[in-house]
Amino acid sequence: MAIVEPEPLATGSNAPGAAEHTLEQAIGHQVRHHRKQAGLTVAELAVAAQISPGMLSKIENGQISPSLSTLQMLAAALNVPLTVLFSSFEQRRDCSYVRSGEGVVIRRRGTKVGHQYQLLGHSLDGDVVVEPYLITLSDDAVAYTGFQHEGVEFIFMLTGEVEYAHADRSYHLRAGDAILFDSAAPHGPARLIETPMTYLSVIIYPRQ
Repeated sequence: MAIVEPEPLATGSNAPGAAEHTLEQAIGHQVRHHRKQAGLTVAELAVAAQISPGMLSKIENGQISPSLSTLQMLAAALNVPLTVLFSSFEQRRDCSYVRSGEGVVIRRRGTKVGHQYQLLGHSLDGDVVVEPYLITLSDDAVAYTGFQHEGVEFIFMLTGEVEYAHADRSYHLRAGDAILFDSAAPHGPARLIETPMTYLSVIIYPRQ
């Protein structure tokens, strides 16, 4: 009897599958990243590391396996430890776990009266920062539509009712409603219809 291998299950997301990187690709990524951070062209780094620009281009594209001595010269030219060039090959996959009620309460300068932000997790690494908050607006909360920051924001209403403004439009949100928007435009609760209210807010922006 033939054994049928089960098909891998997928989510409804259109996100591409996780890429598998070779050691050569991981080293090439690190060399290119640190070269750009140092403000060097391919030709300039090649001269400093005493290799040809063509070889450096192949290293950055993961097309060849450079010798240890070549990597040592590259690390010296980039002024980084040799181990840095291997750091992304077996990098840790991030996971942030927060128990119920144990999110960190965030109080920033300019936080509005009656608005409580509870951070539910944080991204540890990568090019993108993800900040998930449980936001509670108490009975003494005040409306405010002047929030602005980089990135995009996703809001999912849990309890209560609010008229939420974004740019020149407003949206009537009740429990179960969701909104996703460009957070560089002015936004925020314009009219608090039913308090206290809670909603999940996920803010995503490039890491500086």
